[in-house]
Amino acid sequence: MLAPSAAAAACSWGCEDTGTDTGRKGVRSLSQRRPRKGVMSEPLVKESPEGAGRREDCEGSSKRRSWGLLVTAGVGGTLVALYAVATPFVTPALRKVCLPFVPATSSQIQNVLKMLENRSGSLVDIGSGDGRVVIAAAKRGFKAVGYELNPWLVWYSRYRAWRDGVHQNTKFYISDLWKVSFSHYTNVVVFGVPQMMPQLEKKLEEELECNARIIACRFPFPCWIPDHTTGEGMDTVWAYDLKHSRGCEAEILEIKTETEF
Repeated sequence: MLAPSAAAAACSWGCEDTGTDTGRKGVRSLSQRRPRKGVMSEPLVKESPEGAGRREDCEGSSKRRSWGLLVTAGVGGTLVALYAVATPFVTPALRKVCLPFVPATSSQIQNVLKMLENRSGSLVDIGSGDGRVVIAAAKRGFKAVGYELNPWLVWYSRYRAWRDGVHQNTKFYISDLWKVSFSHYTNVVVFGVPQMMPQLEKKLEEELECNARIIACRFPFPCWIPDHTTGEGMDTVWAYDLKHSRGCEAEILEIKTETEF
């Protein structure tokens, strides 16, 4: 049997050992929980597969929305551009008197120039389109003017006149032919349609002087009798000297006879 002192010593020694072991275990557990310096610890909460899938879906949806906006903007811009270009060509067809743009053929231009031989003075092309008749007349020495309702065709005509070197002898206006007076022109070229010819005939007869010549292409005037005709089919050109249509020669003769007596 141990003495009390020895038993106390044994107990003390045993308790110290037990406490030491317990302390060491606690230190080891803390060291396992605390990350060491310089070593990155793994996230405490890992993202679940469902959360990752949702995030990818959101990113894909955002990208699709961005592409959708870009496509919509592109399509909208294209439609606006097409509307701006097409409207000036479509609008004349919606008017009471439709005057569509049909380019003059080379044969028609040559026939017009033939009717302008031995003529001088100013020239106007009513419904000048892309300006080819005005430019051809300017190359023959005329001061030529074109009236056209389509702004795209007017700008293109100005560019062609500049390119061909006759821009100083040509002018192109964006205007409705019914709102323009042609009283100061001695040569008039018309590419008309049957629906407009009666009204235009009356307008020109009221505005032009007796020395004017009107050249009609594709369709003749309904009441006037042409003084000259050339070409065939759609290339036919009719020339009208207004002094004959009005009977100006008879009036001049009467004035001369009265002055003689």
